[in-house]
Amino acid sequence: MKKRFSDSNTPLLAGVVKERTPQDVLKKIRYFEENGATAIDLHLSCLDDEYKTVAAIKTIADGTKLPILALNYSRRYDWTEIEETEEARAELLIKGLEAGCSAIDLLGYSFDVASKAKFAGEDIYSFTKNNPLEIVTDKRVIEKQKELIECVHGMGKEVLLSTHPNIPMTGDQLVDLVYFLAERNPDVIKIVTRCNTEDELTEAFDTMRRLNKLNLRQKISFHCCGEMGKTTRLINPVLGSYMCFCTKADDGNRIKEQLDIVTAVNFFKQFGWIDSEN
Repeated sequence: MKKRFSDSNTPLLAGVVKERTPQDVLKKIRYFEENGATAIDLHLSCLDDEYKTVAAIKTIADGTKLPILALNYSRRYDWTEIEETEEARAELLIKGLEAGCSAIDLLGYSFDVASKAKFAGEDIYSFTKNNPLEIVTDKRVIEKQKELIECVHGMGKEVLLSTHPNIPMTGDQLVDLVYFLAERNPDVIKIVTRCNTEDELTEAFDTMRRLNKLNLRQKISFHCCGEMGKTTRLINPVLGSYMCFCTKADDGNRIKEQLDIVTAVNFFKQFGWIDSEN
């Protein structure tokens, strides 16, 4: 029986898996299990089309005791874009849950693709300044997202609601945004901003401390991309961020800011968060 995705008392170390076949997925999962990962971040869109079925994904889910977060970023294994409707993208996520995944990553721009590339709503909130990406304020779109979240909860599964604004943001903006996203009733809130300077890095650390004190029902995962982003992925979990996304060091399609699993595990062992036998 897999744990609920939001049940960990310590930060999750999620192994990022982007492979084309169930066999290759399971091989990568074995690697992460052997090196101390505590969850799996599975990019369903990277599977070849013939494996985007409940039966094929079930062979993956049945092959590990780790909780699996199912993602569909509409990108293939080579990271080229997949043209599909938002309904089709959501359908693949639901298949993942039916197959045994523990949770889905619901992108902040879901059902409003225009906001993936630029801010497309009313600029009436602190966090809508400077063209943040993946921020939706349209109430009709938000209702569709809430309906999908309710559907997932009805299946006994969970939702990580993620946004990648891709700009620097202040602590005040991030606190306001977290409260805004929490109203949709996800189980985990993930936000990725940009951090290129030392001042922005300091602000990111202070922001994580503030977010950790909000005492919301949701777990909060916050880190940055950009020149200073890698540091936040290591330090923010110490300050209360719920997840650290990790890769295999020689993965050809890894995101450069993501930590390799060996580095992350060795670091977090110092806090007693990882079994010393791993």
